[in-house]
Amino acid sequence: MFAVVEISGKQYIAAVGDKLVVDSIAGVVGSTVVFDHVLLTADGKKTVVGTPYVKGVTVTVKIDGQEKGEKLEVRRYKQKVRYRKHIGFRAHETQLTVVSIG
Repeated sequence: MFAVVEISGKQYIAAVGDKLVVDSIAGVVGSTVVFDHVLLTADGKKTVVGTPYVKGVTVTVKIDGQEKGEKLEVRRYKQKVRYRKHIGFRAHETQLTVVSIG
């Protein structure tokens, strides 16, 4: 069984035991969080599509870590005027493990 769940405005495919890396959400490492914005659920026989959400279905996840992601480097350059600018950015991310769907 899997579900398409909306977390922080983005959609993720989640099945029990999957590990997800999402934008930062509030919570302590080791705690569980329940998401009720489920857009689709499917098992081998039946698929349910929400309008916009499937009623009565939740996805429970466990927070595994709060970290920073890969570094993005932004460089700006204008020729002939000696303008160079370099900025680095690392977004905060949360690592999740899907515990249950239902």
